[in-house]
Amino acid sequence: MARKRGNNEGSIHRRKNGTWRAQVTIQDRRLSHTAKTRRECQDWLKQMLNQIDNGLTYEATLITYQEYLSDWLVSIEPTLRPTTHYQYSQIVRDHIVPFLGELKLIDLRPDHIQNLYNQKRKSGLGIRTIQLTHSVIHRSLVHALRLGLIYRNPAATVICPKPEQKEMKIYDEGQISQFLVAAKGNRNEALYHLAISTGMRQGELLGLFWTDLDWIKQTLQVQRQLRKVPGKGYSFQPPKTKYGRRMITLGSNTIQKLREHQRLNQEERIKAGIRWQENNLIFPSTVGTPMEQRNLHRDFKSIIKKAGLPDIRFHDLRHTAASIMLNHGVPVIAVSRRLGHSKPSITLDIYGHLIPGMQAEIAEQIDELITPVEIALHPVAPEAKNPLTE
Repeated sequence: MARKRGNNEGSIHRRKNGTWRAQVTIQDRRLSHTAKTRRECQDWLKQMLNQIDNGLTYEATLITYQEYLSDWLVSIEPTLRPTTHYQYSQIVRDHIVPFLGELKLIDLRPDHIQNLYNQKRKSGLGIRTIQLTHSVIHRSLVHALRLGLIYRNPAATVICPKPEQKEMKIYDEGQISQFLVAAKGNRNEALYHLAISTGMRQGELLGLFWTDLDWIKQTLQVQRQLRKVPGKGYSFQPPKTKYGRRMITLGSNTIQKLREHQRLNQEERIKAGIRWQENNLIFPSTVGTPMEQRNLHRDFKSIIKKAGLPDIRFHDLRHTAASIMLNHGVPVIAVSRRLGHSKPSITLDIYGHLIPGMQAEIAEQIDELITPVEIALHPVAPEAKNPLTE
């Protein structure tokens, strides 16, 4: 009678069709793995035995990727922003589960993931969405690896499409002047002025409280941003990084615009009456609630049309602000801090090409530094002889 194979024992044999199969016993149950080469089976068997030694259970080998992702999304929810968690859940539901969900987590291979990306690319899905899909898959499998549910991260070796370089559209100073003239008298005039003078993001602008503004010191504290979570409404969230939480100094003209805007707020509060909902927002809706981003978008586009300017995104006002500062000699480190970047190198990576005059200035400075200067050498007169020492 053949001896029953116990835990930590395995075997490899060749099948009739030329493939190889490895088998291992875990909790008196047998697991199998088929591969094209004996070496692949040996690697699988080695890793499985190692996982079994580290506590892998038979039940864990039955978990499908869909089941694992469902639990993973629950476990990471407290660590993510609501908008990020919603985005991850959407990617899992729409792009991962339909293609990989039924596979056993332990059987997931790099070629499965690569085929998913290739199919998505052929179907016309945007590169940004494929990259986000890769990010979710990779992150989820890193966690599975830490839990000992898999012996390697199959997403680590796949090829993901490179990011597309988005076209950056900016206004020059003349166009900015046109835009602000067209915005004169608009209820969002101060918001546009602040966006251009500070380079703040839209969510940061809409998340400002009056208590963030110091009228005397003329400073503004960026401490939160307004984000919309589909199905849950708007919420205030802290900046993504500690560098996003920053203090911005404002000019006198900007302060004056904000004083005028504050008076407008007070008029709207009186007009709204009992419909007003006080949230202490600098840029609220006409009834005090957080401003709908689609309403701001619509108003922004109407100002562009009124000014007769090329169409740009609201976010391009941030790029415009950075370009103006850098082209007028504001130190990169100061621009970086004003924009909330973690380090100046990020600012230069994004906006370095928008400084056309920098190369010419550097060229002249280098020329001055290395241009040889001829120094005339005058012959030294011989020392006069002292007759007393003769």
